[in-house]
Amino acid sequence: MHRPPAAAGAALIVVAAVAASLAGTGLLSPTEAVADEKPAPADPLGEQTGGATTVPAAGRNAFSFPFANLDDDERQRFAVGNSFFRRNWVEAPASTTARDGLGPHFIARSCGACHDQDGRGAPPDFRRGLSAEQPTGLLLRLSVPVRGGDDPLATTPEPVYGDQFNNRAIGDVKPEGQVQIRRTPVPGRFADGTRYTLQAPHYRFSDLAYGPMRRDVRVSPRVAPQLAGVGLLEAIAESDILANERAQAEAGGPIRGRANRVLDAWSGEQRVGRFGWKANVPTLAHQTAGAFLGDIGITSRVFPKEACTDAQRDCLAAPRGAKGEGPEIDDTTLGHVVFYQATLAPAARRSPTDEQVLRGQALFHAAQCAVCHRPSYVTAGAPFPALSSPKVAGQTIWPYTDLLVHDMGPALADGRPDGQANGRQWKTPPLWGVGLIRDVNGHQRLLHDGRADGVLEAVLWHGGEAEAAKQRVLKMSAAERAALVKFVESL
Repeated sequence: MHRPPAAAGAALIVVAAVAASLAGTGLLSPTEAVADEKPAPADPLGEQTGGATTVPAAGRNAFSFPFANLDDDERQRFAVGNSFFRRNWVEAPASTTARDGLGPHFIARSCGACHDQDGRGAPPDFRRGLSAEQPTGLLLRLSVPVRGGDDPLATTPEPVYGDQFNNRAIGDVKPEGQVQIRRTPVPGRFADGTRYTLQAPHYRFSDLAYGPMRRDVRVSPRVAPQLAGVGLLEAIAESDILANERAQAEAGGPIRGRANRVLDAWSGEQRVGRFGWKANVPTLAHQTAGAFLGDIGITSRVFPKEACTDAQRDCLAAPRGAKGEGPEIDDTTLGHVVFYQATLAPAARRSPTDEQVLRGQALFHAAQCAVCHRPSYVTAGAPFPALSSPKVAGQTIWPYTDLLVHDMGPALADGRPDGQANGRQWKTPPLWGVGLIRDVNGHQRLLHDGRADGVLEAVLWHGGEAEAAKQRVLKMSAAERAALVKFVESL
């Protein structure tokens, strides 16, 4: 008979006790309470969030450590990729061709400018009304519907400003314009009478350099997420993601996530998306090359054309990097940056046996949060030669996501389809590392556009398929809410 370690056994006793106390509250059924008393698998609390890759990390550098199981050669490659990730790219022509080609339009000069310390971006601080500060860790996607077509999800880039709004530019090129953000209060109250106020963001553009946008433009704001563990997400088997989709459909409840099938720029094939806020990108290599082009203006073999529209003549005439003779980032350098991101280690959980954390864990499952935020997987491997088994394959990881897109209701809708995801659907974000964002980045702005200030506000924005889960949280006492937050922040 399997016996868990003493600490884990004590933890299970606490979980079972909490589950039993909830069985009569309507938050947890008796069947669910009994299920929590079953023997736990190895690492039942997910302390080793990334299996053998996990590092015990906290503080400002918590997201910046390499996998614990890298060898010396891999750590050297990690360091090279880190250099190209963090350092600024410069305008062409320059004395070096290794880092030139910035722009012509861009929102940041380096990957690290959006992902500070490999962490999470945030919208400008606009608590005092209209924000004049221009965003860096927040970008705005643009598209317009295809007119006269049969597919309601079919879109095309905005004809003058393309598929992403860039508010910075090099030398003689005009920035596309400025982003302005304001917030309006959204009040509410919990069942115990406690009041709260959310802040709904509203976006508009000013000082447009190339004329007006189409009136039917659809705008989707998206913050840069933290990066620790992204390589392990690519190591989740596609069959596991599709199994999540089937299980939710067969359950017959309101939660019915969908896999977003999208085109992979490297293979040219349709694949299940797993990166981006709408799971609109299938691989980390595609995501990285796309960000180099869209955010920094750096071309690559798979994205060889600058993102200049026909209306942007100064952009089209601007000098190109690498002496104009090829992609501004070659496959080798891009591969180093991809490897760097892929081997950023998830941090071990903090205080997983704390009594309040365990109570929050029981409440998390009782509220059905774990249906979308699936706790764990066993990895199948990743398409990086240096990350062969057992570096990645066969690791039990605890990201807390199903990697599916869900209808999150009208309050979070951006109205902009992306792949097979519609304007109300968003990917379930992984929860590992959420409690470290404050240490790394000095804020805790959550959700796709950073509108939520902390875990509880993020829950309160949930709607659509997650409306029932939110209603369960609204009925919780102040102590239960605090426990729920503490559990999520322990991940």
